[in-house]
Amino acid sequence: MSDTVLDARALNRATLARQLLLDRADLPVLDAVAHLCGLQAQEPQEPFVGLWSRLRAFDPAVPSNLLLDRRVVRTHLMRRTVHLLTADDTLAWRARYDTMLRQRVLGVYRRDLDGVDLDELAEAGRKVMADGEPRSMTELVRALAGRWPATSPRALGEMLVAALIPMVQLPPRGLWRAKGGVRNVPLASWLGREIGPPSSDEVLIKRYLAAFGPAATADLRAWSGLAGLPPAVAAIRDELVSFRDERGRVLLDLPDAPRPDPDTPAPVRFLPAFDNAILGYDDRTRIVDDVHRGVSVAGERVVLVDGRVAATWTVDAGTVVVTPLRRFSRTDRTAVAEEGEEVAKFLSPDESHGVRVLPL
Repeated sequence: MSDTVLDARALNRATLARQLLLDRADLPVLDAVAHLCGLQAQEPQEPFVGLWSRLRAFDPAVPSNLLLDRRVVRTHLMRRTVHLLTADDTLAWRARYDTMLRQRVLGVYRRDLDGVDLDELAEAGRKVMADGEPRSMTELVRALAGRWPATSPRALGEMLVAALIPMVQLPPRGLWRAKGGVRNVPLASWLGREIGPPSSDEVLIKRYLAAFGPAATADLRAWSGLAGLPPAVAAIRDELVSFRDERGRVLLDLPDAPRPDPDTPAPVRFLPAFDNAILGYDDRTRIVDDVHRGVSVAGERVVLVDGRVAATWTVDAGTVVVTPLRRFSRTDRTAVAEEGEEVAKFLSPDESHGVRVLPL
């Protein structure tokens, strides 16, 4: 095992490189979504900001067309949250997540679902959805109301849509600048392909490390929500390199993955709400100070300055408003304003737009 210690700055630069945030990439959108192992997407417009911050010459029409062409999908997966994923990854990974998704829903609604046979519920839900008609969660539960009249409709719906029946959320939800409620349809029928057997944990681990490494097994579990991964980590241990962080945790990585010089300059980047560059770790100190950790789960959009969370941002009538979390140098403030102007232009190209950086 290597005794090399990677400090927070070294881990930060590695994370930025893997997350395509150190330099914007020339990847096609589909390849970027695959490399990132999906983008968290419960807020439908947020993946567009995430991709704009990562890709050169990004055209928001491309991911919209990929959704319409059924090459990417919106579905519950990692941590039971909605992600934008490639169709291929979703079909390959979904069966591995079945148990975790059930457990996550039960963690919230166990009392409500007491006495409900989940296999019976799943079968009843599949029969309703067999006609191929998209349905909202409310519509699906209403069709089953007579079967479980004493059970919370919300609990039944969440269990069906997020766990028991692999579903996708149909466009127009998730299209650029489109609004639409959640309409669900079974994944296999939407893609015209069956879900594969549970994917190899070893492959999943390598995919995670390519996009998030170096990382500890606790980070891997925090990102995926999956239990039972240590045996797979052990099985490929000889194929990986290891380091330690400043807390002494063992960090694993792919041998040839980028680990830039810690002094590599990091440009200002505007991240969307719930970006996995932050949420993809148990220990997030490589990118956000503990005192500001709450912004990562509160749905705040954040600004990276020198690679770290340094501000939050909102949009008000076309103006990007930046609220610093620490004092900016004059150089930092200028860089934030310049990138904020570009974000405003991207989000509101046909309207008046601008940027306002508030004082601390």
